[in-house]
Amino acid sequence: MNEQQRLLRKVSTAQFAAWELHLYLDTHPCDTQANEMFRKYTDEANSFKREYEHKYGPLMVSASNEADWLKSPWPWENERSCD
Repeated sequence: MNEQQRLLRKVSTAQFAAWELHLYLDTHPCDTQANEMFRKYTDEANSFKREYEHKYGPLMVSASNEADWLKSPWPWENERSCD
């Protein structure tokens, strides 16, 4: 796994944790510990996304202007490794 893949995994992991806590907080809104964890994972996800987009380009078209999105390599233009 290269650096780009590791960083994308960090984004995904933090987003997943934040989403699961969000769902939990729908039924347990007064759980202060869960609220703190939700904020922590949301902040981490945003930080990892900013780092990823700074290094490798936008994750979504809405993350920047369309010109940047079009300059990025398309998924099929990236080399695949079967490692």
